[in-house]
Amino acid sequence: MLQEITLVACKLEYLVKLHLYLTISGGIVALGKFDALHVGHRELAIQAAKAGIPFLLSFVGIAEVLGWEPRAPIVAKCDRKRVLSTWAPHCGNVAPAELYVEFSTVRHLTPRQFVEKLAKEFGVRGVVAGENYRFGYKAAGDASELVRLCEEYGMRAYIVSSVMDKNQCFTNKGSIDSNDKGQVSSTRVRLALAEGNMKYVSDLLGRKHRLMLQVTDQEGFVIRGKRITALRSCLLNLPPKDGLYESCSLVVNDDILVPCRTIIDTTHIQVESDEKSAWTKVLQDCRFVGIEFE
Repeated sequence: MLQEITLVACKLEYLVKLHLYLTISGGIVALGKFDALHVGHRELAIQAAKAGIPFLLSFVGIAEVLGWEPRAPIVAKCDRKRVLSTWAPHCGNVAPAELYVEFSTVRHLTPRQFVEKLAKEFGVRGVVAGENYRFGYKAAGDASELVRLCEEYGMRAYIVSSVMDKNQCFTNKGSIDSNDKGQVSSTRVRLALAEGNMKYVSDLLGRKHRLMLQVTDQEGFVIRGKRITALRSCLLNLPPKDGLYESCSLVVNDDILVPCRTIIDTTHIQVESDEKSAWTKVLQDCRFVGIEFE
């Protein structure tokens, strides 16, 4: 029985690898975490699109493997495809596709073994990375080593300069990581959300922040008149700090329904609109609701 289970597991692993190879073989992969899909990440995708068919390659399960505390994503999983579609005009009218590799399968690879995996197992034609990119076991490799190893394995490596944050709006700059050199980063987006500075968040992301809520049972997600009240457990990504946000838009399936204001507190999210309540009928048949912040 154990042998049969092992055989099935091996077959599944082979099929996953085959699917990944067939998908990205000959493509150009941008390397990174891509949590926020901010303007710096978009620059990597733009360079990948200039060189070939663009992909974003990132690793999943990092927090579990390294024992980090789980935290809400900046972009909801159900909203990532939409965000990438907005990058298409910058990427030769091609929306980059996302591919994921389990971190546990690459964690112990040396820089050379990692590049070899990209070349031989994934069959990519080139890679794109930021100038501060680190890779390999214990982040032993840097951008210059990535270029050297890629040349050795017959791939092109494109190193992109960091997109710098021109605003520097933080009141609590001590919260910024010591490796920060003023570049746009997911950390900066999280800190800007924590301060409730939505204009700054938009500048970092290159778009309005969209908070996604899952429509649940009547107790967790209640529509009454011109108001929606939802438990925080309905949230699918990171909200801004608690407070009142006057200029928002209620969005369903990428269609803006009504302008609204949003109140966030420790237990609930309330969305209120001055429009007629006919829009509430639309929400009864949807799975997700978005709130965009000006």
